[in-house]
Amino acid sequence: MNCLQARQRFFQEIQQPEEQIDLAKAALYIAQEEYPEIEPEEYINALDTMASEILERLPQERYPLRVIQTINHYLYEDLGFRGNQNNYYDAKNSYFNEVINRRTGIPITLSLIYLELCKRIDFPMVGIGMPGHFLIRPEFEDAKIYVDAFNQGEILFPEDCTTRLTQIYQQPIEMQPEFLAAVNPRQFLGRMLMNLKVIYLNEGKIEQALGVIERILLLFPDSVNEKRDRGILYYHQEQWREAQQDLENYLEILPMAQDAAIIRQILDQMSQNM
Repeated sequence: MNCLQARQRFFQEIQQPEEQIDLAKAALYIAQEEYPEIEPEEYINALDTMASEILERLPQERYPLRVIQTINHYLYEDLGFRGNQNNYYDAKNSYFNEVINRRTGIPITLSLIYLELCKRIDFPMVGIGMPGHFLIRPEFEDAKIYVDAFNQGEILFPEDCTTRLTQIYQQPIEMQPEFLAAVNPRQFLGRMLMNLKVIYLNEGKIEQALGVIERILLLFPDSVNEKRDRGILYYHQEQWREAQQDLENYLEILPMAQDAAIIRQILDQMSQNM
């Protein structure tokens, strides 16, 4: 499959009503642009097989903590999944096929495996987009436990989440209710793509970063900042007209933006080349 077909499949998947978006398929279509040879169905089948094996191990009394302990034992002890502590910013950690193949990843991609398995065993969980980290929790009313898929499925309580935030930012952080709010499928995919965008920008891989921004804009067409960033990347590639369109659009919507003076300076420089 070529990149255009993978992009079209991704677009078709995210056009569905929120509750019908298949996160695993969407994540695999993201991966297909980088790995055109992969067959998404093979990975979907692998998830189905894992879920079947978990079902065989579940105790008769399916209390939430027992279910979580069963999943944790299977994923982390039997299969050897783990958080990639040594090479956290490797782009492979953000591609779902690589995470399944290598059994290592970052919080959000390991959480995706966990969520997909839970969906298949009828134990609904949701993603929690905590700043600087990603958690999941059972989708039950008043569920006050969280699971850290990056750290061997560690079970956390709200006060543990506050401690984790303090560790991440190395200063006391006051927990806000929105920090532990559930994310919807589009927000989930957006966060996955944002991770990739940052990695590619840091590595100076402009083509790949542009491809990622294009998919973020499929999710969030009105994202002014993403259009600005795309315009700046076009500028670096000397695609003057595309850059001009995005950057002028940015200033039109946010004329008093903090970086407005810099954007105007870029537009002035480009006008000399056009």
